[in-house]
Amino acid sequence: MEAQLIDCGTAQPAFNWGKSWRVGEVEIDAAGMPSKELNNLLRNCMLDGTRHFLLKNVCGQRYIGTRLVGPTKSLDIEIMGTPGNDLGAFLSGHRIMVHGNVQDGVGNTMDDGEIIVRGRAGDVLGMSIRGGKIFVKDDVGYRTALHMKEYMDKRPALVIGGTSQDFLGEYMAGGIVILLGLGGKPHLANYIGTGMHGGVIYLRGNIMPSQLGQEVEISPLDEEDRAILDRYVGEFLDRFPDIGMSKEEILEGNMIKISPISKRPYGKIYAY
Repeated sequence: MEAQLIDCGTAQPAFNWGKSWRVGEVEIDAAGMPSKELNNLLRNCMLDGTRHFLLKNVCGQRYIGTRLVGPTKSLDIEIMGTPGNDLGAFLSGHRIMVHGNVQDGVGNTMDDGEIIVRGRAGDVLGMSIRGGKIFVKDDVGYRTALHMKEYMDKRPALVIGGTSQDFLGEYMAGGIVILLGLGGKPHLANYIGTGMHGGVIYLRGNIMPSQLGQEVEISPLDEEDRAILDRYVGEFLDRFPDIGMSKEEILEGNMIKISPISKRPYGKIYAY
């Protein structure tokens, strides 16, 4: 079915993630469709009972997944193409898979759910994310995990198969970032952890002390760290089985733990 669907109640199954098909699954051809129109269509279909979406020919449409607050927190959205900025912003429990690259601001202030990117991501990935998980197969841009935080019992996680640009973990206040450096790429980012005062970054490979912000330090892994890496590297490989490496091979690499020196790095500036 290639047509753009408006009557969601008559939609037929369009794609399969190994789940049994139910009523309320649609395929949407987004070619040339403005962002507002596409997002309105997604919301109307959700309110009409749709639970699974396949979006084809996506090219630059913004805010996909942002307004899908409703009777369910378990939508599946599969995207063919390149979504625009703020994919999954404020996401609350849904699952988004992108077969391609994504632009800036993916997972902005995300509360829960999962985003899977089978390509690379642009800048400010996971900005202010406070829950859920994001998996990126390849590299990411600048300021990934900017002001990432934890909320109540939620501990968000970003797992990145490649490497990042500068300011990874800037002002990070909580959560987990794992940078696997697969494919033999060196980590060239500078200012890693600048202003960081919570959470943890695990980096596979090598970096120079000069690449770190003044607010962080490198420390050895403990058993809790190894359990975290075992869990999330396993989940990463479940989502990208074509990586061609086993979990054991990845975890045998040099793993660096980067954590903040202080929970209040600027306390003397802003408080007496």
